Amino acid sequence: MIAAHNLEKRFGKFIAVDRVSFTIEEGEMFGFLGPNGAGKTTTMKMIQCISPKTGGELEVLGMDVSTSQREIKRLLGVVPQENNLDPDFTVYENLLVYSRYFDIPRTEAEKRIGELLDFVQLSERKETPIIQLSGGMKRRLILARALINNPRLLVLDEPTVGLDPQARHLIWDKLKRLKSQGNTVVLTTHYLEEAEYLCDRLVIMDQGKILVEGKPAELVRKYIGADIVEAENVPAAEACLKRLDANYEVLGDTIQVYTDNTQRVTGALLEECRLGQVTARRATLEDVFLKLTGRKLRE
Repeated sequence: MIAAHNLEKRFGKFIAVDRVSFTIEEGEMFGFLGPNGAGKTTTMKMIQCISPKTGGELEVLGMDVSTSQREIKRLLGVVPQENNLDPDFTVYENLLVYSRYFDIPRTEAEKRIGELLDFVQLSERKETPIIQLSGGMKRRLILARALINNPRLLVLDEPTVGLDPQARHLIWDKLKRLKSQGNTVVLTTHYLEEAEYLCDRLVIMDQGKILVEGKPAELVRKYIGADIVEAENVPAAEACLKRLDANYEVLGDTIQVYTDNTQRVTGALLEECRLGQVTARRATLEDVFLKLTGRKLRE
């Protein structure tokens, strides 16, 4: 569905995307992760044909983004990060007006709108002005709008940004259902649990480059291990971990141990080092993200 080779985007001397290569297969849900300024949104804009590439190759749906922008855009559904619904129209009117951009006949558009409002659970809000919708309702309506043209590829930029847990999980359920129906979905998100739950594969980007690519569970096993054991950062703890030849990291007052043998590590810290408190938890994609991109705040 998407193939990039040495894809590059420059703004003057600044390199936003630095010769990245990746492929996205039909039916996949693929994620772009990274701290602010990593280049993920810029990559998404090139996929959407709204920002021209500076160098390299990029094909979307088998077409070159440099020569087939109109053809590609007709086959895309886009959920932008911002809520850009038309405030002068109702829920129904927003979808009807948008359908006209794709030359969808009125009868067919009305049929699709009814089905989509059912899908995103907004049928009872059909005549509601946009200003009266909650944040979760607006995001669901934008998802419905992105599906009005029956797109072959759905592109989502922070699809659940600012939503409460209930609204976020509802969006997740809808995206899972779309994928089960054969849709190809590409998304960016700052919610690592969202990426871990939804994505078949993903890349983590930083400073315009792809650091890693793979399935979420495989990346966790490769870079962290099955579990993380946390203990107080005291000399006795580090001494024990060095004897165990453990893979650990010191984070301020805490030591994190990355391990596939939780019982051995916790036993050593409690019995040999006599530490008062040791906790263990499952390793997550967020641990991989922080290990690879660092913990320093990005602006």
